[in-house]
Amino acid sequence: MCYYGGKPSRRWRRAGVKRAGTAAPLDSLNGLDQRRVLRESFIKCFCLFVFQFFTKPKPPKGYYIFGDVGTGKTMVMDMFYSYVETEKKKRVHFHGFMLDVHKRIHRLKQSMPKRKAGKMAKSYDPIAPVAEEISEEACLLCFDEFQVTDIADAMILKQLFENLFLNGVVVVATSNRPPEDLYKNGLQRVNFVPFIAVLQKFCQTLRLDSGIDYRRRNRPSAGKLYFLSSEPDVEATLDKMFDELAFKQNDITRPRVMNVHNRKVRLNKACGTIADCTFEELCDRPLGASDYLEMSRLFDTIFIRHIPLLTLNKKTQARRLITLVDALYDHKVRVVILADHPLEDIFVQDGDHSHDESHILMDDLGLKREEASGLSIFSGEEERFAFQRTVSRLTEMQTEEYWVEGDRSSKSKV
Repeated sequence: MCYYGGKPSRRWRRAGVKRAGTAAPLDSLNGLDQRRVLRESFIKCFCLFVFQFFTKPKPPKGYYIFGDVGTGKTMVMDMFYSYVETEKKKRVHFHGFMLDVHKRIHRLKQSMPKRKAGKMAKSYDPIAPVAEEISEEACLLCFDEFQVTDIADAMILKQLFENLFLNGVVVVATSNRPPEDLYKNGLQRVNFVPFIAVLQKFCQTLRLDSGIDYRRRNRPSAGKLYFLSSEPDVEATLDKMFDELAFKQNDITRPRVMNVHNRKVRLNKACGTIADCTFEELCDRPLGASDYLEMSRLFDTIFIRHIPLLTLNKKTQARRLITLVDALYDHKVRVVILADHPLEDIFVQDGDHSHDESHILMDDLGLKREEASGLSIFSGEEERFAFQRTVSRLTEMQTEEYWVEGDRSSKSKV
């Protein structure tokens, strides 16, 4: 408590406080009590005033919404996002967000002075500055499909989100997994686990699970968009569909080259906002989320031909297909598919993988077969789990509502 010295002012005397020595001892004691009470009241009021005007309000907790596929998690988050009255907000797919984070990290590292010959480079941690940059751009981050499959992402999430939360950013995210199952059976997961505690500290966990996949309920179809290789004249049917869509474009049918992070990615057949691709073009090549996001920006309709049966031997390709569909769905891109098997049967967990390429990776990591068998990168567990979402989304992408909403032909971005 602050000490008040000096003579009492007229204000104190008007409040009934007398000078010491001018009254009886009891009156003097009462005056001192009154003076102390007034002084303490003034100090409390002043401190409250300062606190209100010079301290930031504590941000609310975010939400981590998880549940089975198609239960309405994304819809609920999008409704919330549209009604929040702030301009400093971002709604992004988690893949896209992490790509942006890595680009920022690379830019900051490149801006550092070059190491002089014969001298050790100074260690530099760009995570906190990157988090501060993001915090200045948005106080609300909404993530669709919060999932961790990449070890590079897993190793930086704790520090990144800790800094975002400390800077007052509120996070709302959707996921198919509860927080404790994120990066389940991932490489070096022990280094990732502390992030889960950070997420649970700053976000309330909400399970949204009605047991119904609303995407797969009977809804008006946009027509036949999923074809089997065994159907007669199926290639000619898809060629005709492509030609009808291409006729409405202000372009000619030609190869298209995309520039993605200074890499050239060629697509053999495209016309305006329509691309006609094979599974080999999209998933057999070393492409990733950044490539698929660029495709989603350029095209509103993509043909995917010749999707084979995806066994554990092809789990890398399966992971790319999952990432591709996530990107296309998030940007309302329409798809026409030609596959060897019905949608529900594309991905199976059996098959001979004695010559699986993952064995090479096991050797590179110095892991024994028994040790590696429980890791999701080798077991295919993550792909099998995520493919449920892919099937659900591809089902919705065949509805009339989705097809109409995805039409960008009148406002081509090319």
